[in-house]
Amino acid sequence: MPQRYWNRFIDNDTGEWKDPKKLPPGEDLAALRAGLGRDVLTVPKMWPFYTSPVDDELARIGEASARQRAEHAALALYGLHQQSQRIPMHRKNIGLGTALLALRRHDNASTQAVDRRVAALATATSVPALLMRMRGLVGQLRDIRQPLDYDRLLTDLAVWPWPDGRQRVRRSWAQGYQLWEQPSTSDAP
Repeated sequence: MPQRYWNRFIDNDTGEWKDPKKLPPGEDLAALRAGLGRDVLTVPKMWPFYTSPVDDELARIGEASARQRAEHAALALYGLHQQSQRIPMHRKNIGLGTALLALRRHDNASTQAVDRRVAALATATSVPALLMRMRGLVGQLRDIRQPLDYDRLLTDLAVWPWPDGRQRVRRSWAQGYQLWEQPSTSDAP
């Protein structure tokens, strides 16, 4: 399988740019952002960036797979997130819940406002509603330069349409967003 767009520029061992002089081109990121709010396979500028396999049965009837839809959404969100950033906004092992917790803890964020937006995100049942809510939060993550794992996000988005997948993803995000702190040693009985 070809390498996902956000992995093309990243060193897998360090999570840093392979070549700091060769960042994702602005034209590529603009093409990816053109997919925001648009359906999969309807933005010709994005076609060169798709890597998910085509399901021949679905293609015959003009439909896309859940994986293709998820990749489209992840690419568009990555284009928004990486825009104007000099550091990689894709970082392995930083799930969406963990990234959103960093946003909640950031000095520029209202904890109550972030909590409300995260709750609205997690309670979305349709993919369009989920993506609309996610778009605003990804913009906030960009503002504080908080990366997240786009491979993981793609997987989360691919299973979101099904109730059992949605529940697993919600639990994963909740685990990352958990607000519990380790008790200090002075709190011990």
